[in-house]
Amino acid sequence: MKKNFISLLFVSAITVGLLSACSSAPADDNATNPKAETVTSQANHDTNSSPVSVTLNEVAHSIFYAPQYVAIENGYFADEGINLTLVTGFGAV
Repeated sequence: MKKNFISLLFVSAITVGLLSACSSAPADDNATNPKAETVTSQANHDTNSSPVSVTLNEVAHSIFYAPQYVAIENGYFADEGINLTLVTGFGAV
């Protein structure tokens, strides 16, 4: 009897914990800070500014990064004002 009570108590606690995380109202992150700007809106404001330098460190060359390589070679990053430098870091220990 004691084992059943503890199991029921444990299942009830987990159920209450899981259901308390659910809400019907969507979370609005900008509600707390209405003046917050997104990266996209900042990029739209800074169209005449100098390019941003970004160094991208990849672990290894892979076929999965093919869209990235195509975007670099076709100059899509430069079109968006990003001066991209690609560096291979050769993984971690």
